[in-house]
Amino acid sequence: MLTDKDLDDIEVTFMDITRALSQDRAIKAVTGMSIAEFKSLAEKFERVYEMKRIKVYEEEVMSGKRKRQLGGGRKGKLDNTYKRLFFILFYLKCYPTFDLLALLFGMHRANSYRNVQKLLPVIRETLEGEMVLPKRKIRSLEELFEIYPESEEIFIDAVERSIQRPKDKKKQREFYSGKKKRHTQKNTIITNKKRRILYLGPTVEGKKHDYKAFKEEFPSSTLSAGLLEAFSVYADLGYLGIEKEYPLLKIKMPKKKPKGKELTLQERMENRKISSVRIKVEHAISGIKRFGIIWGVLRNRKEGFGDKVMEIACGLWNYHLSKAN
Repeated sequence: MLTDKDLDDIEVTFMDITRALSQDRAIKAVTGMSIAEFKSLAEKFERVYEMKRIKVYEEEVMSGKRKRQLGGGRKGKLDNTYKRLFFILFYLKCYPTFDLLALLFGMHRANSYRNVQKLLPVIRETLEGEMVLPKRKIRSLEELFEIYPESEEIFIDAVERSIQRPKDKKKQREFYSGKKKRHTQKNTIITNKKRRILYLGPTVEGKKHDYKAFKEEFPSSTLSAGLLEAFSVYADLGYLGIEKEYPLLKIKMPKKKPKGKELTLQERMENRKISSVRIKVEHAISGIKRFGIIWGVLRNRKEGFGDKVMEIACGLWNYHLSKAN
């Protein structure tokens, strides 16, 4: 049986950030980034963090809420840029509970929550400055093609991720996905052949069909001839009917097997050819789901939180691609 003396003799150790930063395999496992990517991002992260810190300080001084000088007061556990960036990336990659996060970083669970809420906007703004966040508000596919004229092929799909079962009965019905057999949220994503995420749609309830969400985001009435002829659009059978409602688009989609019949050899070969190209969007989705907060069950019920972390995960994937090229 342990005594108080035995407990006193136990050495208290917290997350060894220095060790993780010295091993590429280790840091990829806990942050989703290589050492080079982490250090490069840390430089931009520090600038954004300091700018936001000064802005908050000046606002508090002006309102009379603060009298201390900038940098005054008790120092927290995350007292440098590497620790702050490591902390927020660790949270996104491993998605621990706030109790576990606090235990690993030697802080109170309330502070672990506060630090996450404080650092999420910093990492988002850092990625925005690097121009790796996907577009969110695009009025038409034409506008998307005008923004990315080099993307001769685009790939459309939906990313679905699990959430905790809502307490409200109406929300339970809205967010229940018959496909996944659980409660989910989803987003439309559009990627190019280099697997970069060009567009991330709004977060919608899991019950909504992939194609219905797409039609709401890109009404067919906005399309016109000319620009669209240079682009090929790849989609899966979840978007069946798109070729009729969007006749100006060059749609590449697998052929559905007729009821009670089989596809011909030529049709099967064509389907495999389309799938071999369309796999790029699946690779992009896999890149987003490197982060546990995306592939795991989202526990946070705060309004808009799921949309926020999805955008950040897409930005981190695009950042990884930009450094790999």
